[in-house]
Amino acid sequence: MADAKNSNPDNFKGWLYKWTNYIKGYQRRWFVLSNGLLSYYRTQAEMAHTCRGTINLAGAYIDTEDTCNFVISSGAQTFHLKASSEVERQRWVTALELAKAKAIRMMEAASDDEDEAAPTEPDKNDIQNTLRMLSSKLEDLTTCNDLIAKHGAALQRSLSELELIQDPAEASTKIKAVNERATLFRITSNAMINACADYLDLAQTQGRKWQRALQYEREQRLRLEETVETLAKQHNTLERACRGNLGPDKGKSKGSATEEFSDDDNEFFDAIEESPSFTTTVQIPTHIKGHRRTDSGASITSIASSEGAGPKYDEDLSSSDDEMSTGRQNQGSVITIKTQGPLPRSGSEVSVNFNEPISMLQRLTEDFEYSDILDKAAQCDDSCEQLVYVAAFTVSSYANTTHRTGKPFNPLLGETYECDRTDDWGWRSLAEQVSHHPPAAALHCESKEWECWQEFTMTSKFRGKYLLIIPQGIAHLRFKKSGNHYTWRKVTTTVHNIIVGKLWVDQSGDMDIFNHKTKDNCHLKYAAYSYFSRDIPRKVTGIVTDAAGTAKYVISGTWDKKMEAAKILHGGERPSSGSKEKQVYQTGPPRLLWHRNYPPPGTDLTYGMTEMACSLNEPEEDVAPSDSRLRPDQRLMEEGLWNEANQVKVQLEEKQRARRRKRESEGKPVETHKAVWFEKKQDPLTKSLIHVFNGQYFEAKKTQDWGKCPDIFTI
Repeated sequence: MADAKNSNPDNFKGWLYKWTNYIKGYQRRWFVLSNGLLSYYRTQAEMAHTCRGTINLAGAYIDTEDTCNFVISSGAQTFHLKASSEVERQRWVTALELAKAKAIRMMEAASDDEDEAAPTEPDKNDIQNTLRMLSSKLEDLTTCNDLIAKHGAALQRSLSELELIQDPAEASTKIKAVNERATLFRITSNAMINACADYLDLAQTQGRKWQRALQYEREQRLRLEETVETLAKQHNTLERACRGNLGPDKGKSKGSATEEFSDDDNEFFDAIEESPSFTTTVQIPTHIKGHRRTDSGASITSIASSEGAGPKYDEDLSSSDDEMSTGRQNQGSVITIKTQGPLPRSGSEVSVNFNEPISMLQRLTEDFEYSDILDKAAQCDDSCEQLVYVAAFTVSSYANTTHRTGKPFNPLLGETYECDRTDDWGWRSLAEQVSHHPPAAALHCESKEWECWQEFTMTSKFRGKYLLIIPQGIAHLRFKKSGNHYTWRKVTTTVHNIIVGKLWVDQSGDMDIFNHKTKDNCHLKYAAYSYFSRDIPRKVTGIVTDAAGTAKYVISGTWDKKMEAAKILHGGERPSSGSKEKQVYQTGPPRLLWHRNYPPPGTDLTYGMTEMACSLNEPEEDVAPSDSRLRPDQRLMEEGLWNEANQVKVQLEEKQRARRRKRESEGKPVETHKAVWFEKKQDPLTKSLIHVFNGQYFEAKKTQDWGKCPDIFTI
C-alpha cells in the first residue's frame, strides 16, 4: 500500500510511523516535504493550524536502517520513522535526498548574494522600495502589452489589404507600409521581452531574499512554540508529581521534543489531596481588553475553562502585582470586585480569582436558555421538521462560549442546583453532583411538553498551547405528546492560548441527533476555526434525513449567532464515484430557527453572561441546603470578598478530603456516595449505567424535608 501522495520531491506528503516513546512506540503521523523542509502533523486537518515538528533537510543526515525504517537527524532533533513497506521507504528516501540536494543548492546560490548573506527580517523601507520597483516593472509590461496589441492589429490589417491589391505599383506602396508596421511590432515585442526579463530577474532576486527571511521567521516561531510547550509540560508534570498522581517518566523518547502530550486523567470536579509546599512564579498580562478581569492575568492559567473569547491575540503583556484593586458595578447577580488573592494552586484548588460566580451545575442549566425552541418543536407534527428545531436547540447551548473566559466553580460531591422557571419559561430543572470517580453531574429538566436529561462528565487533553475538553455521556430529549425520543453527544471544546495570549474557545466535531422512535437522523458538522479558511468562523452545517436515508432539510448557520433551515425540494445530481464534489440540493427559502440573545451592555463587567446567566445565582428561599446558591465561597466571591472566598474555598475542599480520608481509614471503598435525588439505572437505549431523576426532590421541597441532604457547606 503506497502512503505517499505523489512523487514530486518539491511537494511530497503521506503517512509514516514515527517513534514517540517506549510506552506508545510508533504512532501514525502525516508528513509533508516542501521547500526543503520535512514537517509532520498528527492528522491532515492539523496542517491548517498546528505543526508538530520540522527538520530543515539542508543540514540533515538521512540514514536507512532495516527494510522499512529510516532516520532523519539535524542535530537539534531526530525523527525515527517507519514506512509501510520497503518500496514506500525507498520513495521517501529518494524524495528526501533530492529535496536535500536542492535545498543545499539554493543555500549555496543564496550565499553568493551579498544582500542575502543573513536570513534576517527585511527592512520596511527595503520592502517598500522593492514593491515600487515591481509596480514600475508591471506598468512597463502593461504599456508594452498595449503597444503590441495596437501594432499587431495594424500589421494584420496591412497584410489583409495587401492580399486584395491587383496593381503592382500600388502593391509596392503597401509593402513599404507593411514593413514599417512589422518593424514597430518587432520593436515593441523586444521591449516586452526585455521588460519581462527585468521583472523576472527582480522577482527572483527579491523572492530568494524574502524566502530566507520567511524561513528565519518560521524557525523562530517553531523554536518559540517548542519552548512554550516544553515549559507547559514541565509545569504540568511538576503539578501532577506534587499531587502524587504521577511519578518520573518511564522512558526517554526517541522522537522530537514537540511530540504531543495528553492529560486524560484530569479530574475537573474532584477536590484533590492537598499538595506539599510548592510555589510557581508567573509573569502575567495586565492589560487584556475585553477580559473579565482587566488586571488579573486569568488568561494565562485558568486552563480548565470551557469558555472563551474570539480568535484574537493580545501582545500587550506585562507583570502584575500580587494584589490589585479594581472597581466593578453590580449588574443583575454579578458582583463588585474589591481585591484579588494569591495565585492558584494545582488541581481543583484554583483561586476564585479565575472563576465566575456560578457553579458547573448552574452552567449546565444554561443549556435551556433557548428552551422556546423546544416549545416550537413540540408543536410540529412532522418528525423531520421537529428534528430541525431540536438540532437548533443543541447548537444554541454553545452561543455564550464566545465571550465566557471564566471557570465555573467545581461542584462538591452531593451539591445540587434547582432552577424553577415554570412561571415565565414553563420548565424546571434539578442538577446534582453524583460522583467523584469519575466526576459526573446529572441533570433533569421538564416542562408540560417535553423532558430532557443527561449525565455530564468529560475528559481533557492538554496540548501545551491549547486544551481539548471532550464531553462524555449522552443527552436525552423526549416529547410527551409524540413520544419522539432524541439522543446526542456534545462536540469537543478547544480552549486556545492557554499559556500566553487572550483565551478563546472553539467548538468542533460531528454531532448526530437520532430519533429512536422514527429513525430520523440529523448530522451536524461544527467546523474548526482556521486562519486560512474562507468560510465564516464558527460555522455549523447539517442534513436531516428520514428513516429511509432521504434528505429532507438542510441546516446552516453559526453556533454564536443564528441557525436556519431550508426544506429540500430536489436532491440534485449525485457526484460521480470518487469525486470530491458535494451533493447539491435544490431547496426552498430558508427559515430562521434560532438567533442569539446578546449579553447586556457592560458584558466585560459581568463575565460575559447573558441576563439569564446573571440571574442563576440570585438567592432563593426553600431550596435544598446543598444548593449552589448557598455555597459560601461562591457567595463571598459574588459579594466581592475575594480573600475570604479563597479561604472558605480551601476549607470546604479540605472538609471533602477529610471525609474521603475517613472512609479510607475505615476500610470502606473510596467511592461510596449515593446520589440523593438521582438513581443509577441502566439506560435501555445505550445499555450503560446512568443517573436518572427519581422525582422526589420537588415533593421534599413542598414539605421542606431535607433530611437526606448531605452537610457539605458547613465549615
